[in-house]
Amino acid sequence: MRILITGGAGMVGSHAAVYYARKKCKVIVLDNLMRSKLFGYSRKSVEYNWRYLKTFKNVEHVRSDIRNRYILKKIFKEGIDLVIHAAAQPGVGFSINNPEEDYSINAYGTFNLLESMRLFSKKPGIFIYCSTNKVYGENVSKIQLYERKKRYIFKGVKGVSETMGIDLTGHTPYGASKYTGDLYAQEHAHMYGIKTGVFRMSCIYGTRQFGFEDQGWIAHFIISNLKDKPVTIFGNGKQVRDVLYVEDLIKAFHAFAKSELKSGVFNIGGGPNNTISLLEFIDIVEKKTGKPMDLNFGEWRPSDQKVYISDVSKVTKALKWHTKISVKEGVDKLIKWTRDNLHFFN
Repeated sequence: MRILITGGAGMVGSHAAVYYARKKCKVIVLDNLMRSKLFGYSRKSVEYNWRYLKTFKNVEHVRSDIRNRYILKKIFKEGIDLVIHAAAQPGVGFSINNPEEDYSINAYGTFNLLESMRLFSKKPGIFIYCSTNKVYGENVSKIQLYERKKRYIFKGVKGVSETMGIDLTGHTPYGASKYTGDLYAQEHAHMYGIKTGVFRMSCIYGTRQFGFEDQGWIAHFIISNLKDKPVTIFGNGKQVRDVLYVEDLIKAFHAFAKSELKSGVFNIGGGPNNTISLLEFIDIVEKKTGKPMDLNFGEWRPSDQKVYISDVSKVTKALKWHTKISVKEGVDKLIKWTRDNLHFFN
């Protein structure tokens, strides 16, 4: 198999590349290495994964942009069996301050990739789109909540299913741009017959993750704790997310790719059995590292969801997939990796 992974130097993309490289596939990773610049990170972040992937002989590196159709045309004309589209501008805050760039990367970039695949592929391939729970926007906040000492709890539902509405609500520019890519991926399946899997991801974490305040909060909290840096919580810290270790996510992608499904939209995350609030996570990190977290509190962020938990029943049934790595095991892996590589962080 020949596999194209966009955003291949990111955390999700690099883990996908390693997974398929170890299966002896030909893997092409495409990345513009903009992430450090987007988030004002003075040291390198995705560059670490870019170099790491060079240790695999069957991984080809293409430093380019998903908005560059000339490069995509060359790649697809050589033949691609599977695309994992993980390239994105991932920050809500960045999207609010830079909506045009956010749209260009997430909406137009996804459209350009889909059209390049449709127009230039030698044969029909499979397209996997890394979408987000932010496509549901503030509709999630219409679910009633209980408030407990250290977390909010959904009232009456276990999680958000794919049937929740995505219209007539606020999204933030990031949610809107990812929603646009989500719809175009579905439409290319409906209109042009491309086998397309849309995965609306909750909180994904894992090793080789360079977390920032604006994106990748689990890694950001761990890095900040180990580096004795302050962390700002926007809101009261009782926000809850279901969290999924990245290796489990990649196995879901592979299960879809080898399935008989023609297309599918799936909410994916740790599900109801793998949830944690910010305050609860801070307790875990402090216990595991033996260091207190330097905390500050700020105002709630626009359109922030107090609780988001994925209903994973559809993806579990359709793909015969389930989580294997617990929150405890996954966090232990990330803390160890961060400690071993602390010199790479500011």
